[in-house]
Amino acid sequence: MSNLISLSVIDLTGIKHHIEAPTDMGLNLMEAIRANDLQIKATCGGMALCASCHVIVKSIHMLPEMSEDEEAMLDEAFLLNIPNSRLSCQLHIAPELDGLEVELGKGTGE
Repeated sequence: MSNLISLSVIDLTGIKHHIEAPTDMGLNLMEAIRANDLQIKATCGGMALCASCHVIVKSIHMLPEMSEDEEAMLDEAFLLNIPNSRLSCQLHIAPELDGLEVELGKGTGE
């Protein structure tokens, strides 16, 4: 059984990138995006303090519930009005995310 999942990431220019990410390394989505040489700011490095790794989930997936920190950051950044907004640093790579498609949110590019 493979420990890789497939993900699709739509960059800020609208180009869809198909990437793979291992489920056994403890990575989050932000780290998987960076590891595949796609530009994402992620200024705070994954601490849910800046919202510069914001993504919009385009596929239908049962995602883990938002932590209070993630919800507060999205609320503070005025992003909750965008349906399916999440912080990519708070979505941990797991088999359940196989096939996930996200679009990078405005302000996430470097």
